[in-house]
Amino acid sequence: MQENRHGLVVDRRTFIAGGILALTAFPGATRAAAVIGTVDEARGTVSRRARGKLAAMRAGADVMDRDVILTGDGSFAEMTLGEATKLLLGSRTELLVDSFIANQGGTIELGTGGMIFDRPEQQPKIDLTVRTAFGMIGVRGTKFFAGPNRRPFAVFVERGLVSFTAAGVTRQVGAGEGVDVAAPGEPPGPVVRWGEARIREAYASIGVR
Repeated sequence: MQENRHGLVVDRRTFIAGGILALTAFPGATRAAAVIGTVDEARGTVSRRARGKLAAMRAGADVMDRDVILTGDGSFAEMTLGEATKLLLGSRTELLVDSFIANQGGTIELGTGGMIFDRPEQQPKIDLTVRTAFGMIGVRGTKFFAGPNRRPFAVFVERGLVSFTAAGVTRQVGAGEGVDVAAPGEPPGPVVRWGEARIREAYASIGVR
């Protein structure tokens, strides 16, 4: 037994048990956020929002689980998640890295703007879900664009296959194909082949020439 400065008697076992309970209830107090990637390139204004704080990001910065990555007007970012998954972000983009495990996958959320996802064919396939206001994109090792393009939102697949689901309708989009969504809450349009001009236009919006 021990007496504290207020004159209250505290059993030592009760004190230790209470400390363990506090650490269990607030695991973040003892475990830092996991590093899941790095920033390869940052052009213009690129920031991270984490735990309510905004900080500038430069090439070489760590990407942490639950980070929100933001790019300013005319700004672009390139990141590597895990060992080989590339994410390229266009101007005025907001992306939440909800969860990611190297060589397994996870979930990211594209809030605004556009992105290119690229995972080399020789790498093991991963299961990744991209959430957007316009629908859900299911990915397993591929290269695709997602973001505004001629319509409020479009998905184009350069390599591989993705499934895009919106308003209860799922489209399978293969290499060289794209699909548009007119507005959040509406189903995707038909899958169509994209011409070179539209592909260049989409990629240019992500800073890729």
